[in-house]
Amino acid sequence: MGANHGHNHSHERRDPKSLFRLKIALFLTAGYMFAEAIGGWLANSLALIADAGHMLTDAAALALTLGAIWFASRPANERKTYGYYRLEILAAFVNAVTLVLISLWVIFEAYQRWTSPPEVKGFELTIVAIGGLIVNLISAWLLHSDHQHDLNMRGAWLHVMGDALGSVTAIVAGILIVSFGWMWADAVSSLLISLIIIYGSWNLIRETINILLEGTPSHINIAAVETAILETEGVRAVHDLHIWTITSGLEALSAHVRHDETVVQTELLKKLRQRLHDEFGIDHLTIQMETPDFEDESFHFCQTGAQCFESKNSVKAFNH
Repeated sequence: MGANHGHNHSHERRDPKSLFRLKIALFLTAGYMFAEAIGGWLANSLALIADAGHMLTDAAALALTLGAIWFASRPANERKTYGYYRLEILAAFVNAVTLVLISLWVIFEAYQRWTSPPEVKGFELTIVAIGGLIVNLISAWLLHSDHQHDLNMRGAWLHVMGDALGSVTAIVAGILIVSFGWMWADAVSSLLISLIIIYGSWNLIRETINILLEGTPSHINIAAVETAILETEGVRAVHDLHIWTITSGLEALSAHVRHDETVVQTELLKKLRQRLHDEFGIDHLTIQMETPDFEDESFHFCQTGAQCFESKNSVKAFNH
């Protein structure tokens, strides 16, 4: 006979102030994008056009981030029992992949210009790039407080920071053109912008793929979690231990725990919940309790070095 406790998927972690800052960043980025595009066309600068294109992806990324946050706030239903949290991870993945694709296009254009550098108006390039840098720094500051613990926000922040670094290289290129007439500096700065963006996007792609593949969160040592469970008084063994991320900041754990027959299961469950919360910050748990005479003919996959046991029927399952 099983005892079930419902999950709470509300996971209210959105500060209205952070959403407001995100909207301001979107407004600033979208607005200055047009200024950079016009400035790049007038100055005949690939660096500015690339930066304007990057600002376009910034605006799209920020809009996608807002849309994903709004959609993820919808409640769970019969067909989506975890709700729509994964949309935030998908948005982060799309943002990162888009950044890489745009960067590869800019690298190709930079190569074309390197072989035959066109005339570039360095002064106009410098002035417009300085304006872009100011806008990007303001947007980065607005998004900074949320990017460390939220992959979706980190994707948007990486867009903005990549664009800020791009503005810096464009400013340097403009100064070199004005001072020395080095037209090739425009192509070189475009190449540097692209390499910086690709470097910053790769880790984000890797993290989002790990989440989508139900991988163990990078900041959690599953062997340490197993040890903590085994060291809890009354626990004899643990198997079928799995830890995964539902969305940024929301980790889940499932496990089969074998315990002494004299143990009161509700009391043991309370101890496990408290320990996993205190040591690893894991609150979303599904733990199946098993006694020593528990037998199951099915195969259990072991993620760590723990011994796997065969069992037949579930004695009691607690879901939290």
